[in-house]
Amino acid sequence: MNKVPYLDLHAQYCTIREEVLAALEAVCESARFAQGPITAEFENIFAAYCGVKHCVSVNSGTSALHLAMLCLNVGPGDEVITVPMTFIATTWAVSYTGARPVFVDIDPERRTLDAEKLEAAITRRTKAILPVHLYGQPADMEPILRIADHHGIPVVEDAAQAHGALYQGKRVGQFGVMSCFSFYPGKNLGAYGEGGALVTNEDQLAARARALRDHGQSRRYYHDEIAYNYRMDSFQAAILNIKLRQLDKWNTARSRQARAYSKLLNGLPIGLPRRFDDSEAVWHCYVIECERREEVMSYLKGEGIETGIHYPVPVHLQRAYASLGHCPGDFPISEEFSRRCLSLPIYPEMTNAQVHAVAQALRDAVSYQSASGNQAASNDRLLHNHQEHENTTVKP
Repeated sequence: MNKVPYLDLHAQYCTIREEVLAALEAVCESARFAQGPITAEFENIFAAYCGVKHCVSVNSGTSALHLAMLCLNVGPGDEVITVPMTFIATTWAVSYTGARPVFVDIDPERRTLDAEKLEAAITRRTKAILPVHLYGQPADMEPILRIADHHGIPVVEDAAQAHGALYQGKRVGQFGVMSCFSFYPGKNLGAYGEGGALVTNEDQLAARARALRDHGQSRRYYHDEIAYNYRMDSFQAAILNIKLRQLDKWNTARSRQARAYSKLLNGLPIGLPRRFDDSEAVWHCYVIECERREEVMSYLKGEGIETGIHYPVPVHLQRAYASLGHCPGDFPISEEFSRRCLSLPIYPEMTNAQVHAVAQALRDAVSYQSASGNQAASNDRLLHNHQEHENTTVKP
């Protein structure tokens, strides 16, 4: 049995090994390990890649989101609108400031913030809107921005899973006043540890974010406000410089695999992710929707295929946010999706044979599930008929 991992970072490393080792050696030789020249180099090339003026590198995507909230002076008593179907770091950034996350349900097709439900969530306390480009699929930014502009509310993009994705021909990261990326190892552009970035076209926001990530220093040893140590280390920047040169090629491979999945899985009683004419997703995750998910996962595991769930519990139902007072049923689209979502293996080095193996195993899993379900239904009918017979038979 040939195993198919959910993600194979070792296979990726093998393709860039010599460059990586040379870059790490260069950092060691420079002895500039924290926010050194190599991080500045990465900031310049990533800003250019995103089509913006500024990139502020930090130590995680969570930190980038936190700095974005601080730069907008979000604080106690404020509200920030986002979605419940996301990784919880999105709302951590809001909570760290003392503000309250306010949720808007997702659109069932895009799986991102439903712009038709946005306006109803806006109050006089709304300080920012934080849409998430989930799984590498851009949110529908045009109506979100139109509503935000009408109310004078800034938009911050959570682009942690969408490096290189396009919306209306422009890379994500260009639509909000700030946009935040994660470089966690499993991301399309991943470091060999933690990393993140805030990008923006606003000079003042970039300057404040740079100070906040570095102990509030506008110049060395002069601290203008309470701040943080969110700096990116030079090793991660060196890795990201190398990987960024490969990102478009890797995203193209992911898109090719996603197309293959959609073709091979067409016709099955499962939900498949959609493509949209206004966007080019980068397929950080290929997420299907299915019933009896754990049974499907177990079957695939038995065939040597790893899968994932992103995410099994929407944020509004997490214990950490019990104080918000939400109950099941408050955001039904997110809740139903979280019950059914299943992430299939997808990564640039994945072979056609592996994609076909996953698709065939999933077909077999669904067929097995259907057959077992039919057998269970047949057994139930037999038992029901037997009980009816006993109830109507006159015993001697």
